[in-house]
Amino acid sequence: MQPTRCLGLTSLALALALPAAARAETLALHCGQLFDAAAGRSLSEQTVVVAEGKVREIRAGHGAVDGARSVDLKGHTCSPGWIDLHVHLRGESNPQAYSEGFRLNPEFTVLRSVGYARKTLDAGFTTVRDLGGETTLALRDAINQGLVPGPRIYAAGKGIATTGGHGDPTNGLSHLLADAIGTPGPSEGVVNSPDEARQAVRQRYKDGADVIKITATGGVLSYARSGDAPQFTVDEVAAVVQTAHDYGYRVAAHAHGKEGIRRAILGGVDSIEHGTYMDDEIFALMKKHGTWYVPTISAGRFVAEKAKIDGYYPAVVRPKAARIGALIQDTFAQAWRAGVKIGFGTDAGVSLHGDNADEFLFMVEAGLPPARALQTATVNAAQVLGVADIGQLAPGFRADVVAMPGDPLSDIKAVKRVDFVMKDGVIVRQPD
Repeated sequence: MQPTRCLGLTSLALALALPAAARAETLALHCGQLFDAAAGRSLSEQTVVVAEGKVREIRAGHGAVDGARSVDLKGHTCSPGWIDLHVHLRGESNPQAYSEGFRLNPEFTVLRSVGYARKTLDAGFTTVRDLGGETTLALRDAINQGLVPGPRIYAAGKGIATTGGHGDPTNGLSHLLADAIGTPGPSEGVVNSPDEARQAVRQRYKDGADVIKITATGGVLSYARSGDAPQFTVDEVAAVVQTAHDYGYRVAAHAHGKEGIRRAILGGVDSIEHGTYMDDEIFALMKKHGTWYVPTISAGRFVAEKAKIDGYYPAVVRPKAARIGALIQDTFAQAWRAGVKIGFGTDAGVSLHGDNADEFLFMVEAGLPPARALQTATVNAAQVLGVADIGQLAPGFRADVVAMPGDPLSDIKAVKRVDFVMKDGVIVRQPD
């Protein structure tokens, strides 16, 4: 048995060494068009020189680069790798989703999420913010160590909710099951006071989270009647935010109803997710406080469509899905016209993994110019994360590159034809 074990360890060591070796190679990506995310414009015939996982320089034209291997993308538009600010890699919508917590072990959930991560990366999303799922912390670490392929993950772990609110893990359980599990508290992400809110953030820090998520209102898919009622006080939100900022965390607030959104903004959250019932008063408040908006149109459209299918969602969920889901695209259109800062997010997991780029189409359909849509998933999303070296193709930035035939600025549907992806200077997908 010993020789076999040694061979296995050697193979693993070689596999882990491959990304480092690939990053050591200097590459010259000859792009037909290059999307300048900072300026929101497309540049013709550019060469991206990549070395040691970073962009070394951008050159006009397609001339040879000494010491670099050329990659022909002359028929493609190259863009910075896209960033999805709202995903849930732990699972994916299906009619049996509400029973999976009783049937599936965490180990299976992690293994299944590996496939979702790969689909996301292949679709051109080199970075994601995962806003809910304890097992995603392990997936993040496995990707960072080169054990499995996937996007760079900024993970929230378990979101922070209130008793009976969106994210209370005992919602919908019988009294017998709830009594057996016990009353969830701050460690499980359920709080009912500012002190408990602070404790919950500190537990997320202990768990190794990268970002904090709260559920400021009810949710569409939670097993509860209300999808929009406020579920935190301003003091509770402020306690979360102050503690999170002490640890260098940013705070994302799931929120549908206007009053819950207002409280979240006043409490200091960094971004509002979904934002279904926002209006001009809320838009003005967001602009005053510098709050970002992550719309998740994809999830809204998905749940509104699935609500029409008898049995896809539980009876208590279907009315919420039909009512709230259909509104998000219109809210998005109003928000961008009002000048609210917008970052890209899909809520993939509620919608299907790998279809993340549909969000670009929905944004443009709602009136956003294609260049602005691409900026939401590049420079804007990097600002939401607070990460300075992603979201642009410029010297010193991480070499995250997505390329597609055609020009998305003239035909946004090109984003669905991605066939080249590079992450940290390593080609992870290329044309057949």
